Amino acid sequence: MKIIAVIPARYASTRFPAKLMQDLGGKTVILRTYEVAVSTKLFDDVFVVTDSDLIFDEIVSNGGKAIMSIKEHESGSDRIAEAIADLDVDIVVNVQGDEPFTEAEPLAQVLSVFKNDPDRKVDLASLMREITDEDEINNPNNVKVVVDQSQFALYFSRSVIPYPREKNVGVRYFQHIGIYAFRKQALLDFYSLPMKSLEASEKLEQLRYLEFGKRIKMVETTHVGIGIDTAEDLEKARMMLKDI
Repeated sequence: MKIIAVIPARYASTRFPAKLMQDLGGKTVILRTYEVAVSTKLFDDVFVVTDSDLIFDEIVSNGGKAIMSIKEHESGSDRIAEAIADLDVDIVVNVQGDEPFTEAEPLAQVLSVFKNDPDRKVDLASLMREITDEDEINNPNNVKVVVDQSQFALYFSRSVIPYPREKNVGVRYFQHIGIYAFRKQALLDFYSLPMKSLEASEKLEQLRYLEFGKRIKMVETTHVGIGIDTAEDLEKARMMLKDI
């Protein structure tokens, strides 16, 4: 299998504009993320796909590979699908551009799904971690996922799922960790399919895959992503970098 990583990188951000071009220990956030993805040695190639000349030039001028988006896109999957349409590739991993501390282990976990899927029953693979704190469970910013007995996703929601009408029945709650690996065809199919009501309501692109019958294999992990969504997050990241 030919495996690549793609890092979707929008310049605009509602909560923290231009966050990917902020300085983080002498390098921009997006350059650090790119270099970390390359350093895992899990991929045949790594690309940043962006709508920004600034981000494109930042990656290319530092010896990296970048692709300019041709169209405006609603989601990361759309941006990636356009970029990889003409590439010779089997598996595409979506690495979050605002997570410069991404580790090799969770990326290897999602890739292992396809290496153990000779019958090609899996369209996508992603990660989940158990959460037990009630505030975490109730927080709509934490996307929850429920799975079947084979660990295929049944539904994702910002709401509490399953609803705890009965207590003490052994229900476990899982937060979705947004690292994805896709078969190329699943991405291309996504790009050609319309947004339906579930995705529009929850604002979760993974629901489009489920609504159109794609199978998402979930892998349990203890990994917690460290994303940069605010100026405060950036300061924390700078402190973390000093401790490394």
